[in-house]
Amino acid sequence: MITSKRLQEIPPSGTVAISNLVSKMKAEGADIVSFSMGEPDFSTPSNIADACVESLRSGFTHYTPSTGIPELRKAVADYSRSKNGIPCDASNVLITPTKQALFMIALAYLDPGDEVLLPDPSWVSYEAHIRMTGAVPKYVTTSFDDGFVIDPEKVEAAATSKTKMVVINSPSNPTGCVQPESTIKGIADICVDRDIYALSDEIYENVIYGGRHVSIASMPGMFDRTITVSGLSKTYAMTGWRLGWAIAPAQDIVAINKLQSHSITCCTSFTQPAAVEAITGPQEEKDRMVETFRKRRDLALDLISEIPQLECNVPEGAFYLFPRCSIDMPSNELAERLLKEAKVAVTPGRAFGPAGEGFFRISYATGEDQIREGLSRIKKALASM
Repeated sequence: MITSKRLQEIPPSGTVAISNLVSKMKAEGADIVSFSMGEPDFSTPSNIADACVESLRSGFTHYTPSTGIPELRKAVADYSRSKNGIPCDASNVLITPTKQALFMIALAYLDPGDEVLLPDPSWVSYEAHIRMTGAVPKYVTTSFDDGFVIDPEKVEAAATSKTKMVVINSPSNPTGCVQPESTIKGIADICVDRDIYALSDEIYENVIYGGRHVSIASMPGMFDRTITVSGLSKTYAMTGWRLGWAIAPAQDIVAINKLQSHSITCCTSFTQPAAVEAITGPQEEKDRMVETFRKRRDLALDLISEIPQLECNVPEGAFYLFPRCSIDMPSNELAERLLKEAKVAVTPGRAFGPAGEGFFRISYATGEDQIREGLSRIKKALASM
């Protein structure tokens, strides 16, 4: 069967492709150290899992309202208002898988020919979602030397009469950059002046070590033109739960929910009371996970500093390093050689946009022994290239 032209224009996910190859090699007996997937290696905290089990045992296994159960919508709104200053209530919240939210937002708001400004480098699926709608991704280059902070002047220069939306991801995948408040304010001013929407992906908002997380929807004049997306996956080691949310003006929630009601109908029912427990319950386990990530980051940075071919910024959030490599080799080829020769899986920088060439991504969401072993292998492999 011939696939649609729309699908033919979408490249496969570079991160998932690497992960699938790693799984295949491991199944064949290869000793692989994987730095490729953006997934905490912890278990979901027990109080959250217990709340899910109780939900199941009580028979909460049927459809919920397509927008999510009222208790969870309220919990998300209360949290987002108090922590991030987003002026929302329950009517502004749609419960949905985070990645599904990003996809539905693209379908709901982008038409063929619209332009969307993306930081370069940035997460691979933004471009795919944009292209699926016939809209045009337009990269705004960030630089290693500036810590991958977005320059609002570059955003202003890239904007045209066709610009519909700008995407912000802070903390960032793949760089770990936390955009400073001055940057967020600068982008907000441009959005207001030029009537541009903002899509703010804040999935790593709680995995932060320095700086301060700032939501663009909290800026003056921005709530009515911002859709904020976040969720539980990274904060509470709940990647497999597929549970998150979008926050937007009520009429936009109605519009996006039209797509949800015709696709997944609603999120899994019995996970939603557990999500209420995650947001409103004890947070000590979350804090311990973040502190462990900080220690792993520092360990990995120390080890990278001993590899002559690599240099790396100190990321302030998420759980990724994005080292620059001095070896003159396409990042895809470098990643392939590291996997085949060193048995270490990294994600090539080019998967995250043109400015990612010359870099690769390391996820330190793995144990310290694996970090030491993997970077030791990388050091030996690079020395031989």
